[in-house]
Amino acid sequence: MPSLDQPYRGGFVGPEHRFALTVYFEDTDTAGIVYYANYLKFMERARSDMLRAAGIDQRAAMEGGDGVYAVAEAHIRYHRPARLGDDLLLVSTVGPVRAASTVIHQRVMRGTELLAQATVTAAFITLDGRPTRQPREWVERFRSIASQN
Repeated sequence: MPSLDQPYRGGFVGPEHRFALTVYFEDTDTAGIVYYANYLKFMERARSDMLRAAGIDQRAAMEGGDGVYAVAEAHIRYHRPARLGDDLLLVSTVGPVRAASTVIHQRVMRGTELLAQATVTAAFITLDGRPTRQPREWVERFRSIASQN
């Protein structure tokens, strides 16, 4: 059994990264429905956890001056609303990997029901905001994960 003193961590099941969360009151509007922008927050948490699970240390890269990921583009489609108390699963897969960016496909699920899906392009940039190549080992990890599809 996981320690109750440790934060939840998702992980990979084959090529899919899975990250579970529960909808809390703060995530909803007065009708108890998840506010649309909060799906982007949920997806950000899942992507950050996916990087961690892939062995990518964003904080070390940032502190070392290597660069950071920034969302360059996001396309999201909402299918059904999530509600207060729902248990959700965010499923993320790696799409095309380029020298300075990676595409990540994400789905928000409630059981087998698709609630939202997105395609996000994460660009690797210098600390002053200019695009730069991702570290070679990161590109190799992403391509390895993507090749499992």
